[in-house]
Amino acid sequence: MAGPTTEFWQARFESKQTGWDRGAPSAQLLKWLDQGLLQPCRVAVPGCGNGWEVAELARRGFDVTGLDYTPAAVAGAKATCEQAGVTARIEQADVLSYAPQEPFDAVYEQTCLCAIHPEHWLRYAAQLASWVRPGGSLFALFMQMPRPAATQEGLIEGPPYHCDINAMRVLFPESSWVWPKPPYEQVPHPKLPVGHELAVQLVRR
Repeated sequence: MAGPTTEFWQARFESKQTGWDRGAPSAQLLKWLDQGLLQPCRVAVPGCGNGWEVAELARRGFDVTGLDYTPAAVAGAKATCEQAGVTARIEQADVLSYAPQEPFDAVYEQTCLCAIHPEHWLRYAAQLASWVRPGGSLFALFMQMPRPAATQEGLIEGPPYHCDINAMRVLFPESSWVWPKPPYEQVPHPKLPVGHELAVQLVRR
């Protein structure tokens, strides 16, 4: 399998080499919540890591399922929820094969797509399309981190992998998702020296 393995991520969590971890819920998630765009519902958080967003959603009354295929991340997310005094389902699962018992109303996608090798993006995008019910939403933060070696020589570098917005429109086509009109809000990442995220809410047709 191309890209980082379970063992790679397990080592990163065990050694606490998790520079992407804010140590708190994403400011953009909080904004979507405070704006009322994301209201209590059945929601999934793939690649949930230490579970800051899972705990925040559970605190606000959501029926949350956090997914990660790394044992250390699952343990971290459960600990975060326990410390916050909230209840959520935290499952160790591979997002490329996970099948929920019923569709979700929403998916919060921030750290999963950019951590998956682009070779697997089509499969992951198909998974997300099958997870979200018609009329449900994908709240996505697409990582923008172009690198010279990629643009000049075609090398694939990551994680995090650059989620070019044109590629995102291919992965999540208008035939299946309603896209808002650009420009999209730029979200800086306090733990990354370069790059930013583009915040987009897609609605499943």
